[in-house]
Amino acid sequence: MSEDRPRSPGNPLQALGVPLAFIAKRAAEAILVMLAIAVIAFAVKGALGDPLREIMGEAVPEAQRAELRHQLGLDAPWPTQLARYLGHAAQGDLGQSYIYKRSTLEVVLAKFPASFELVLAASLIVFFVSLPTGIYCAVKPRSLGARLILGLSVLGISVPVFLTGIILISIFSVWLGWLPAFGRGDTVRIGFWETGLLTLDGLKHLLLPAVTLSSIMLPLFIRLVRGAMLDQLGTDYVRTARAKGASRLRVWLHHALRNALLPLVAIGGLQIGNMLAFTLLTETVFQWPGMGFLFLEAVTRADVPLITTYLVAVGFLFVVTNTFADVVSLWLDPRISLEGRR
Repeated sequence: MSEDRPRSPGNPLQALGVPLAFIAKRAAEAILVMLAIAVIAFAVKGALGDPLREIMGEAVPEAQRAELRHQLGLDAPWPTQLARYLGHAAQGDLGQSYIYKRSTLEVVLAKFPASFELVLAASLIVFFVSLPTGIYCAVKPRSLGARLILGLSVLGISVPVFLTGIILISIFSVWLGWLPAFGRGDTVRIGFWETGLLTLDGLKHLLLPAVTLSSIMLPLFIRLVRGAMLDQLGTDYVRTARAKGASRLRVWLHHALRNALLPLVAIGGLQIGNMLAFTLLTETVFQWPGMGFLFLEAVTRADVPLITTYLVAVGFLFVVTNTFADVVSLWLDPRISLEGRR
């Protein structure tokens, strides 16, 4: 049994059994990671070419070019430029987009709701499909259904995501005509958030991209749930629960599944971040107006500030999802130490 910790009702994380030391450690790590990401983004920004070419064009005299370079501070030493960039980034200023002629952070945040809803829908599909199928494959490992599920999961891992999207469009949009093939559909605005989850047309447009994006992680998580459940079903405490007369369903869900979730939560934090990165392919296939499609446009039109802001934003989302996974893991099992050992 874990030791009782003093809990402060003023701190919701402490009320869940998450100590302040853990929160402080994760916050410090997040700051260091974001600092490293910002330095990498600045290095990428410098390696992608001269921004004056995009601002002024090629036919501007060299004297005017040199004057503007001095005004923008581009003739300063590299450490000075880096310090200035980090200072502006800490204030939320990551530059101005060449395409949209406004703050790159505003442009990325405007596209974030579409990508977030796509990843959220794909994550829900992965969760609600992989959990029951993985448990079934663990408790009935020799059944025909389990073998069929595992065989299909191998096929799912082998098929690229863009090919999955094209196949789904061919079947459900072209042949059957049930679902739209591109776009986000009708949306409604709630404050700063524009969502398609509250309209029937938006949900129809979301279904195929979400299924396509979930196909990246679904086969992996089915096998992860199966493997974690098989490990737990062979432990002594599960045998003890069975000997005491506990029902099969209680043994599977209450005793085995709770401990099997621990590695899944840790891996899930990383994989959700991967799905954010893989939205690039899915959004391109379905013309989904999210961050991935925006990044492709920025690369095509050489919008360097927008490219680097996208990298920073995706890095920040990776940090947030992994920190959240750590907090959930500690909540599931308070015996986990700050170093990750039990």
